[in-house]
Amino acid sequence: MLSKSQIAQRIAKEVKNRQYINLGIGIPTLVANYIPQDLDVVLQSENGLLGIGPFPTEDRVDADFINAGKQTITMTKGSVLFDSAESFAMIRGGHVDLTILGAMEVSENGDIANWKIPGKMVKGMGGAMDLVASAENIIVAMQHCSRSGESKLLTECTLPITGLRCVKKIVTDLAYLEIHPDGGFILKERAPGVSVEEIQAKTQGKLIVEGEIPEMQL
Repeated sequence: MLSKSQIAQRIAKEVKNRQYINLGIGIPTLVANYIPQDLDVVLQSENGLLGIGPFPTEDRVDADFINAGKQTITMTKGSVLFDSAESFAMIRGGHVDLTILGAMEVSENGDIANWKIPGKMVKGMGGAMDLVASAENIIVAMQHCSRSGESKLLTECTLPITGLRCVKKIVTDLAYLEIHPDGGFILKERAPGVSVEEIQAKTQGKLIVEGEIPEMQL
C-alpha cells in the first residue's frame, strides 16, 4: 500500500503546466514536495497565499508563513500574500484550475464528504464548501478504508455532504481511480503489490475494471 507521501507523489503527476492549484489540508499539502521542477505552476492557499513552495527544512522554518492547515511553508520567488477575502474571491471566481482535497468518504457519483463526523468536535467547514462549489477539476487524496477496515469509497456517502458530483479523480493507498459520468469508480492503476481482487473487496461502491490494470509508477 502507498504511504501518504506516495499518494501525494502520484497526484503530482496529474499536475499540468501553468495551473493555479489549491491544496487542501492533510495529504494534499504534501503534493507541494513533488511538483516536477520543469513545470510552471502556482500553489494557492485560501488563507491568502500564492506561490507556496515545499515544506521548509529546520533552518528555514518561519512561523509567520503558514498554509490553511497551520503548517509552516516556504514561499517561491514572486509569491504574493493577501487577505483571505481576496483569496476566496479567486476561488469563487473560478480562477483555480485544480483543487486537491482530502476526504472521509467519496460516492460512486463523485459526491464528497470531508468536513464533519456527527458527534465529534470540528472547527468548521473552512474553505471546503467554496472549493467544491467552484472547482471544475477536483482530485481527492485519501485512505481507501477507515481504521476499522470499512470502505470509504461508497455507493452513497453516509456523512454530511460537502459537494455533489464534483470529484473527478481519486488516489488512495490502494489505487488510482476516476469517476464514471454515469456513476462508478473506474480502476485505472493499482498500488505496487496490490491486486485487483483486494481493491474490489475494499470498495463498497461500484468498481469498473476494464482490461489489465497496470501497477502505479511513482
